[in-house]
Amino acid sequence: MQARTSTKWLFWQACKWILVVLLVYQLWIFLHILVWIKFNPDTSALMEQRLELLQDMHQNAELKHRWVPYQKISNHLKRAVVAAEDAKFLDHEGFDWEGIQKAYEKNKRRGKLVAGGSTISQQLAKNLFLSTKRTPWRKLEEAVITLMLENMMSKRRILEIYLNIIEWGNGVFGAEAAARHYFHSNAGALNATQAARMAAMIPNPRYFDKHPASPYLAHRTGIIMQRMYAAQIPK
Repeated sequence: MQARTSTKWLFWQACKWILVVLLVYQLWIFLHILVWIKFNPDTSALMEQRLELLQDMHQNAELKHRWVPYQKISNHLKRAVVAAEDAKFLDHEGFDWEGIQKAYEKNKRRGKLVAGGSTISQQLAKNLFLSTKRTPWRKLEEAVITLMLENMMSKRRILEIYLNIIEWGNGVFGAEAAARHYFHSNAGALNATQAARMAAMIPNPRYFDKHPASPYLAHRTGIIMQRMYAAQIPK
């Protein structure tokens, strides 16, 4: 009887400390988001993971990344990214339930994961804080962080950070570095075609960095160009 009581006590103690750790982790995330309302993040979880991989191959490898404010990013790129990744960006509160349902049905028909249905806010949550591993825990944490982002930041700030930290090639992060890498231009000078092409790369940027002549990339660029002028973006 005493052994059973001791085991029960240890179980609840373990549960208590797990809960404490989870709460501390959520507070850590909350404080980072609070700071980033006004200040720009220097890096992200994804950037750190990619840098580690690059430095495994080349010790002195560095990421290409340069922050630019929202007003210095081409509106063509903002519209292209919203059209490609999250057409309802201004309307939803972090989750596009219709898009998630469509992605689920498409994956079910294909018998494999071919569509994600993630919004820009969900992608930002994942890139800023989480690993690239697909686990139920990661999806749950992604949802929690998405709610924090949506409730603490404006849509303009969410899109500004997103455009500055997302991956756009092998070691290439953010709109400015990508514009320089692909077009020898800056993020504010991108034209509609260039912007649509960059938006088309987002689902698989490292692949398209190595395969710029991909027929799929050209096809996807054309589709985004048809849609981007109807996309609504934060002012």
